[in-house]
This record gives sequence, C-alpha cells and structure tokens, in this order.
Amino acid sequence: MTHSNPALRPHRTRRTTADLLSAARALDREDPLSAWREAFHWPKMSTGERILYFTGNSLGLQPRVAAQRVKEVLSAWATLGVDGHFTGDRPFTTYHRPLAKRLAPLVGAEAREVTVMNSLTVNLHLLLSAFYRPEPGKFRILMEPHAFPSDSHVVASHLALHGVDPEAAILVPGADDVPGAGNVLSNGTLSDGALSASLDMHGPEIALSLIGGVNYWTGQFMDMKGITARLHDVGVLAGWDLAHAAGNVPLELHAWNVDFAAWCTYKYLNSGPGGPSAIFVHERHTARPHVAGWWGVDLAERFRMDPTFRAADGAEGWQLSNPSILMLAGLDAALDAFDAVGMTALREKSVRLTRFLEDALAERLPDDIGIITPAGPDERGAQLSLRVLRGRGRHVYNALQDRGVRCDWREPDIIRAAPVPLYNSFEDVARLASHLEAVIRDVHGT
Repeated sequence: MTHSNPALRPHRTRRTTADLLSAARALDREDPLSAWREAFHWPKMSTGERILYFTGNSLGLQPRVAAQRVKEVLSAWATLGVDGHFTGDRPFTTYHRPLAKRLAPLVGAEAREVTVMNSLTVNLHLLLSAFYRPEPGKFRILMEPHAFPSDSHVVASHLALHGVDPEAAILVPGADDVPGAGNVLSNGTLSDGALSASLDMHGPEIALSLIGGVNYWTGQFMDMKGITARLHDVGVLAGWDLAHAAGNVPLELHAWNVDFAAWCTYKYLNSGPGGPSAIFVHERHTARPHVAGWWGVDLAERFRMDPTFRAADGAEGWQLSNPSILMLAGLDAALDAFDAVGMTALREKSVRLTRFLEDALAERLPDDIGIITPAGPDERGAQLSLRVLRGRGRHVYNALQDRGVRCDWREPDIIRAAPVPLYNSFEDVARLASHLEAVIRDVHGT
C-alpha cells in the first residue's frame, strides 16, 4: 500500500478476519468512549442491520436527544407564539448565545469572537466582503490545492466583483508559474516547499488567504499555526474554512492569531442536514467595517427600530438576520456530547482509530489501496482518502454501497472514509477493511 509518503509502507503480516475482529473488539472493550455510539441513531439496511457509517465528514449521525430539543422549540412556539422571543426557558432572541459559548472552546476562541448564523458559504461571502480589500499591486487570494468548490466559487466571485480576473488573481502554491512546483506531491497535498515558493515570489501581491483547515479531498490537516504566522510575516490576512476541521481536530484560533474563519456544524458536529454555520473573527477585527443587518444590532437597541446601526459586542455584531431556532436546537443537542467528552479525548481516540484503519489496509491490501492523506497524525484528522491503485475505483465504491458500507466518492478517483470517534468503533473499522478486501478481490478478479 502506498501512502502520501513516496516510499512504500512495509507489508504487515496478514491476520485472519476473525483475528482482526478479535483485536478490534478488545480495543473497543478498553475504549472509554465506546458507549457514546448508542447516543446516536444509526441508518439500517433492509435486513435491519446497521449501516457501516464512515461519512460523518459529510453528515454526522443524528443524536438521539435532537428530536426532544426540536420538540421543545416547537412547544415554545405553540404555547408562547411571538412571546417566545423574550420569555420561556430559552428565548428565541438569545438562543444562539450559549451555543456560541459552547463552540468557542472547540475551536480555541474567546466567546466574544464566535457567533452562530447563516450557512457556511453565506458566511464566507460575508467575511470576504469585510476582509478582502484589494489595492494596486496587492490583490491576490491564496488557496490550497483541491480547495472545496464552494470556496473557489466564493473567491472567484469576489475577485470578479472587484473587477479582478480570477484566473490571474487566485494563487495556488505549486502552480506551474511558481519555482519549486514539484514540492506539491502528486496526491495534491500542500507542502511547506510549495508554500514558501509562492510566498517568496508573490507575497507582496497577496491580500488574503482562504484555506481549508482540513482539506476535504486529501484529508490533510494544515499547519494552521505555522501557515498563519508565515502569512502575517508577509502582510497577508489569514482566513480559514473549518468545515472539515471543527469538531475533528484540535484548534487554537485565538492563540494562533487567525484573522477570520467559518465552519458548518453538520459534519463532525452532528447538528443535522443544513445545520447552522458559525464564524470566528479575532477580537482585533470585530470592530472592522462589515455588511450589517438588524440582528447584529446590540440587543438593548435592536427593537427600537432605529435606522442607525449600533453593533453588538464582538462577533455577534456581525449577525444579519434572526436564525432558524429549529436548526439551532439540533446544534444545541449535538453539543451535549462535546461538552461531556471534550476534544482532547476525542482526538486521542481519533488518532488511534485512523491508525487502526491505516494498519488494517496495509496488512490486507498493501498493493491495492493507496492513501493520499498524510501519514503523520499531526497532519490529518479522522479522514483517510483512498485510491484504488489498479483502477475501477468507482466500481469498488459502488460495491461497498451495496454491502451497506457508507464511505463517499470524490471525483476523479477518491474514496473517503472517516472513522468518527464519537460513534465509530474499532470493530467498524475492521469490518470496513474486510469488506474492502472482498470487494477489490471481486472487482479485480483476484
């Protein structure tokens, strides 16, 4: 099995399926977080057996408590009507505030630097409208290889709105016009060499960056602290899309001096399909001019309906309109697990789960599966991005689907598998490896 490291990983002694499962079950018995898998609803096959679910990097499972939290909001609406904005156990007007306070430690932020609002792409547009201020000679935006398409759409549209050609202004380290382009590995990850080459050649031209904290395609966890510092050294504002990072990897946004960030909450944070987004604006920037709406007005002034905008303190002043309380209720329920477990324990298990999957694949499919995600635990989160080395990857993916195994497919040839520490077990991982082996043998006739 090849890895993002160009060297081949050594083959491991292949255990029988029974021995692999036995080893996994032993690890599950020792796992202090194992009981949390029962706090979630599991999709099932027609046979009634649980789906093997490895797509929490796309949509997290539903917490069992979520329905009750949504019912509480529906009950408040039914019994209080409009008065629910200011009365009851959780008034609608301030429902977001405790959620922001609970999210802040998950991303290493001060509470006043975080708020919950809108959806992710909307928030990226709002943030760029405030932070992207092109000047003659300083107008480019830095992005990572294989950036999420919506991020590319956001960046290109803002450049175009400023009359800047996106083709000329978007800078991707490792592009052909940068010496040292070979420093970007063939799997599409971002290397220090490629970043340094881009900053050395183009640093004065770059206005800001928008980079995925964990790249959706490769699963690479960026050195956010180091990259932010290097960007600041050449006068570049550091913006981050944390869709695949929040609730997945340890973050210290305030201490790392990140300028701004946004993330969704329906992946690793399990808030539900289309769940709300959140933003981080470093405290040194919260008074920065930005687009405004009435929900960003200080609450003491908001309902006076004064046309003068008086911003609420911190990131809350960046809000635009009243949020969907029903969707906030899903996030409220989802955060219970994070409050109880904490990111340290989740990260420890995540590293062990991902390593167990990597080792199982190296043991069973050393010549059939390549992993494009970096090997070091500090360079990845829960996701491994897999490539079927002998081709027909889409057939392999479809066969896994037929067996009740949920990974996901990303063009042109990547199968993503994300063992989520809150609800995936070591046995889940062992069964995934066994299914993958059987499918590849069948597809390739070996």
